[in-house]
Amino acid sequence: MAHKDKKTVGIKKQRKYTLDIGKLTLRRALMSKQAKVLTAQEIRRVLDYVATRPHSVRNRAMFLTLLYAMLRVKECASLRYADVLDAEGKIKSEIYLTAEQTKGRKGGTVFVSEKLRKELQTYVRAVPPKELSDKLFYSQKRPSEGWNSNTLCQYFHHLFRNCGIDGGSSHSPRRTGITNLADKGVSVRVLQSICRHANISTTQAYIDVNDAMKRKAIELV
Repeated sequence: MAHKDKKTVGIKKQRKYTLDIGKLTLRRALMSKQAKVLTAQEIRRVLDYVATRPHSVRNRAMFLTLLYAMLRVKECASLRYADVLDAEGKIKSEIYLTAEQTKGRKGGTVFVSEKLRKELQTYVRAVPPKELSDKLFYSQKRPSEGWNSNTLCQYFHHLFRNCGIDGGSSHSPRRTGITNLADKGVSVRVLQSICRHANISTTQAYIDVNDAMKRKAIELV
């Protein structure tokens, strides 16, 4: 009986080792297919394109919310007016995301920059809520339900394709925001907290090191 127990434990350990290797392989594969980091020119191209299309106020606000707040697409799609508006109808300086709204079901605080507050205030003036429980970003096909993560992913896929930006995806604004902050000298530890990553290695993988960053670095020697 003891021999069987040892054999069972050995099999379980082997399975766990195999699963761990599988997770590591999958993670490396995902990292090798990182979303494109947008240049300043590409960001301007997106905003210029959006300005010429229907629902331009909403689409600009969605794009800049992902970029400035570095939200995941699921989090952006889940936002409701009550999440971003205070009792006086002004944009909050901090947005609290519940466990249901986030990846991994871990709630967290999103800090709202002054730039984003101005953009969202402009949007709310143009598209005021009927109820505070309404989704912040309406969908013309499902006005009462708004977007979900899949439809928002599809929207950004088509947006970047129409703008002629290869490799752009709904995750590009988040990764761009993280890389831009790293380029400006924000520490990885602070970025980890802003992005609500469980592991600092995840944050490090988001940062796209480019020639401009390396040139700045060598000037510090």
